[in-house]
Parts: sequence; C-alpha cells; structure tokens
Amino acid sequence: MKVNSLAFRLVAGAGLWLAAGLLAGGFLLSDIFEDSVERSFDARLQVYLESLIAVSRAGNAGRLELARGLGEPRFTQPYSGWYWQVSGAHGPVLRSRSLWDMTLNDKGGEDGALHTYIADGPDGRSLRVVERNVSLPGFPHRLRYMVAAEESEISREVAHFNEILTYGLAALGFGLIAAVLIQVHFGLTPLRRMREGLSSIRAGRTERLAGSFPAEVQPLAEELNALLEHNADVVERARTHVGNLAHALKTPLAVLANEAAREKGQLADSVLRQTDVMRRQVDHYLSRARAAAMSGVLGVRTAVLPAVEDLKRTLERIHAERHIEITVGGDRDASFRGERQDLEEMLGNLMDNGCKWAHGRVAVAVAHAGDRLTVVVEDDGPGLSPDERAQLFQRGKRLDEAVPGSGLGLAIVRDIAELYGGSVTLDRADLGGLQVRLTLPAAESKAVGTA
Repeated sequence: MKVNSLAFRLVAGAGLWLAAGLLAGGFLLSDIFEDSVERSFDARLQVYLESLIAVSRAGNAGRLELARGLGEPRFTQPYSGWYWQVSGAHGPVLRSRSLWDMTLNDKGGEDGALHTYIADGPDGRSLRVVERNVSLPGFPHRLRYMVAAEESEISREVAHFNEILTYGLAALGFGLIAAVLIQVHFGLTPLRRMREGLSSIRAGRTERLAGSFPAEVQPLAEELNALLEHNADVVERARTHVGNLAHALKTPLAVLANEAAREKGQLADSVLRQTDVMRRQVDHYLSRARAAAMSGVLGVRTAVLPAVEDLKRTLERIHAERHIEITVGGDRDASFRGERQDLEEMLGNLMDNGCKWAHGRVAVAVAHAGDRLTVVVEDDGPGLSPDERAQLFQRGKRLDEAVPGSGLGLAIVRDIAELYGGSVTLDRADLGGLQVRLTLPAAESKAVGTA
C-alpha cells in the first residue's frame, strides 16, 4: 500500500479515528468502572458500619461490648487491611483484633451524619474510612464508629479491569482495522478494474472500457469511453486530411513532372529533379505525420506475421524476374501496438531493400519478448561496411544510383519506429548480406472473455 494512495489515506484516516475513539472510550469506561467500584466499596463499608452499630450494647460496669461478631474473618486477622474501631470522649473504647496495637485517627465531624474520607493506616497504607457519631443507651457521650479498609483493593480491582479493557479494546481495534482494510479493498475494486481496463486498451487488447461500474464510477467510465471515441474520430479526420493533402500535392507534382518530361533542355532536367525531390519529401513527411497521429491512438494492434506474408506475396511478384526467395518465420502470436499501415510501410521498405540487393534470398524472422517485438530482415547480398551502414540513415543518401529507389526508405523506417518508441539497427547478416533489426512495442495477447 503506497503512502500517496487512496487506500492508505482511507485506512490511515479510519485508523486515527478508531484510535481516538477507542482511547476516549477506554478512559471513559475506566473512570465509570472506578467510580462504580468506589461506590460499591463505600456501600460495603457502610453495611459493616451499620452492623457494628446494631450489635453494640452496654455491658457490665457500663462498658461497650458486641452482642456477636460481624461475620467477616478479616476483622480478626492482624493487619489484614480491614479494621473497625469505636471511640469515646477519651479515645478508643473498642477495636477489631486486626488493628492489633494500632488505632485509627478519626477526621469526622461532631454531627451524626455519615462521613467518608481517606486516612493513614498501619504501615502507612492508605485506608478508606466511613464513620458516624452514634448515641447509645447507657452512654452519656456519643460514640464514634469507624470501619476502614485498605484503598489498594480498589486500585487492584481497577487495574485488573483496565488490563482486560486494554486487551479487549486492542483486539477490537485490530478487528476494526481489518474490517476497514477489507472494506477499502472491495470498495476500490472498481477503480482497479478501470485501471486494468485502461491498461488493456493501451496494450491493444480492447478498444473501450467494458463491464458495469458502481453509480459513483460509472460516469467516469462513460466519459473515458467517450474520450476514446472522440480520439479515434479526431485521428480518423487527421488521416483523411493527410490523404487529401497527399493527393492535392502529388497531382500537381505529377503534372509538372509529365510536362517537364516532354521538354528537352537544362530547365526541364532541373524541373524533373526538383519535382522528384519534392515528391520524395512529401511522401516522407506525410508518412511521419500519419505515423505521429496514429502512434498515440489507444487500443490499436496489428498481427505481424500476416502483414509480412502479404508483403512477401507482393514483393515476389514485383521481383519475379530475379527469382528472389523470401522466407518468413517466427512467433505467429506476435502483434504490433500500432497501425497496420505503418507496420507495412516499415516492413515494406526493409523487405523491398533486401530484395533489391539480394542475390536470391531474403529472410524475415519475427520474435516477441515481453513488451517488445523484433523483426529481423536479412539478405544474401554483398552487405555493407560499418561506415556504409551509418551513411544509409542519412536522408537521400544512396550508395548505388544503379539500384532503383529514393534513398529515403531507411530514414522513413527509423522515423516511424522512433515515433512508436522503437529503433532500427544494422549489422552483418548470417546470410552474408545486410541484417536490419527493427524493434517495436508489442501488443499483449487479447483477453479471453468479457469483463
């Protein structure tokens, strides 16, 4: 999950809100539980206090005594943490055995109301104390009844609850984050499908986004399909204009060439040469313009071997008197991510050049690896030196004027290939002549089925 992705933002935002909510809820629950424990603890102490008052009576010689025990064994265990004490005007008159030789310091008022406070107990431990002043028959002064217990019992109970609460909220938080991850994964699935659909269009497997999308995404898919259709229309109009321009230019040039051919002299020869140069330049730049328009079209793909085999049949007829043998082989599934017309123009130039220079054989091999395809054209002609191979890419540079052609073929091939992000390299062929290696973007295999 990338930091700048929608998924990360959604999960991170949900995680922060969940963490804040769980922390606030945890503190609130902990405070509520602690308050509840304190109230319960005070109520328990108050019950013991009322029981202590209820079992108190005046004994022989006016001494205070208990009719029976309180039923809590910890009041009899020394320093158990649970204590009670009854004090008179001159100090304690009766206390629990758990206090042993210690006494409780009272902080209550002189009225008969119930008082709750914190006091120091044995070993400096903090005690929670409830006390009340009570008047008993047979006693001239009020007696102060006190019941106390160590406050650590509350803290231990709260700490235990907080531990369980922490683990519980952590498990809940991880569970909610997992639920958010699942929700984000499935919620963003339409966007992933759209991305895969656009990748298929760019690779040439499909021509438009297919399938249904959620209501929030469907308008975007429709707009993208409309944009693709508009792009195709614009390209088609551009191709039409290019064709019209080519026709408009070639017809006057042909008229000029024909008129000059009927005349004799230096002026006629100059007109013929210049019209030939103009015709070649028009062909060259119109090819580049058309290729540039088509190289950015999405969803265009062309099977390579069928185009090569069509060119083979045409060239064998053109060079029939020389008995040129053209062999074709390679990956039959290889496809070019571009227009068939551009592919035929590149391969036609290469194969035609091979036929012109070959003694009797031209070989074409097609290979496909990853996102690139390679077409290798070889001939058994005389071949070229490294310097001569470099000169071939110069526009209009010809090494042999006796061989028909304009001299722009390889330059046109290179320009069209570069428009598609490809390349052309020259080397010595295994057949003895020239090897031309054309590298182009490959279209992926068409997807099976529909989305």
